[in-house]
Order: sequence, then C-alpha cells, then structure tokens
Amino acid sequence: MKALFDSVSYQCSTQVTKSYSTSFSLATKMLSPSIRQDIYNIYGFVRFADEIVDSFHDYDKKFLLDKFQADLDCALERKISLNPILNSFQHTVHTYNIPKHLIDAFMKSMRQDLDKKVYLTHEEYQEYIYGSADVVGLMCLKVFVKGDVEKYEELKSSAMSLGSAFQKVNFLRDLKADFEDLDRTYFPDADLKNLDEASKQKIITEIEHDFKLGLAGISKLPIEAKFGVFTAYKYYFKLLKKLKKTPSTKIKNARIRIPNYQKMALLANSYVNYQLNLI
Repeated sequence: MKALFDSVSYQCSTQVTKSYSTSFSLATKMLSPSIRQDIYNIYGFVRFADEIVDSFHDYDKKFLLDKFQADLDCALERKISLNPILNSFQHTVHTYNIPKHLIDAFMKSMRQDLDKKVYLTHEEYQEYIYGSADVVGLMCLKVFVKGDVEKYEELKSSAMSLGSAFQKVNFLRDLKADFEDLDRTYFPDADLKNLDEASKQKIITEIEHDFKLGLAGISKLPIEAKFGVFTAYKYYFKLLKKLKKTPSTKIKNARIRIPNYQKMALLANSYVNYQLNLI
C-alpha cells in the first residue's frame, strides 16, 4: 500500500531530523502536529543534500549529488520516489505548492560547495546564503501559511532574514571545521587565519540585523507555527550572544555549543513568552 510506504518515508524524515539536529528537532516538536511532519520532510531533504557535500569525503561527491538531483527531479515529476527522504519531500512540495525555483536555488548552493572554497564578494556571499538558507525559510513559510498567498508575501522578507541569521550563526559557530576540514571561507572581508575582534563584531552586527528583521515576522505567523519558530529564534539568538562573548581566537579553535540544560531553559522561557502573548 502506498499509504504504508508514505508512512515509512515520513518516519525516515523524522528520524533524520532527530538524529542530526537536537536543536531543530526540539523546535519542530513545538509546531502544531498539523504541520510538524512537513517540516521534518523539508529538513530531511536539505540535510541529505548537505551531507553529500560536507561529509562523504571518501566518495565521489559530484556523482552522488548528480544522482540525488536526478532522483529529486524524478520524484517531483512522478510524485513518488523509492528514496524515502525524497518521497516525503515531494509530498510536502506538492501539498503546499512550493515553487521549483526555491528548490533549484538550494541545489545550486549545494553544488557550489563541491568546488567553491572562498567567497570574495558580498554578491557571491549573498547568493550562496539565499540558496542555502533563505529559500529553506521560504519553503517552511509555505507550510506555515498553508497556501495563504497574501500571508506568504507579507512574511517572505522576514522568513528570508531569519534563514540568513540561522545560517550565518552556523557559519560563525563552525568556523574551525569549515576552514580547517573543508577549506571553505564564507565570510567576505574577513581573514579567518587572523580573525580579530573587529572582524568578528562586524559579522555579529550583520547577524543581529537579520535577527531583528526576522523577529518582526514571527509575531505575525499563524498560531500553529509561532511557538516553534520562536523557539528556534531563541536558541540561535542565545548561541549568537555566546559567540559574541567568546574571544575570536577561541572561535577559530573550538565549536561553541549550548548545553542541553540551557536549551531546556530556553524552551521554558519561550513558552512563557508565548503564553503571555509577548511574541
């Protein structure tokens, strides 16, 4: 039965989310059950593509990404895939009419990670951020507004800003791994070999601006999505504050984390704000 296969596919997407990101998984659990699975489906898709370019060093990454792209195109056309992650994703794409150009932009940024190591201009940097993060925010927004085109257009800019903020926080947190293990430099105008406090502060100021624009849209989200998205916002903003207090020399040499007990405290705080209608 197709329904059984779909159920297994959804379980796979959920398990991918829980296995790869405890933070995103926690925030997703705070979404309404009516939309939760579709966010798992989106995350599973973007995570698998990202894993190909970031982790499979002993394999032909280009071949794997080409195969993933071909399977993706087939899944979107046929509305089924024997790859359970793509089967879940195509279901969400068709249910919420997620535009193909968003998916294409994401895959373009993933393909850039195969070869491109340095982003020298802000134009290159912003194009990569758009494809790797902004469009993911827009895919999720399509789910959050459940087909409300007017609401989507109203919140589009805020969703992109929030996606940018999350991605840039990840870049700053993962500076050591990206630079040393993957030989990548995302931030233009920053010498990562000699990252100083002024350069770090410039990056943080940019991220804080993105967060401000993103927060403005969270309060306008449908009730089914608001608490979960606010939880994610609180987590990443807490991580940014920790990075802000961390000396640039330490950021270059260690991955900064939020302990689990602090994540639980953030969740509790988010819930209080949500219940008091302070979002």
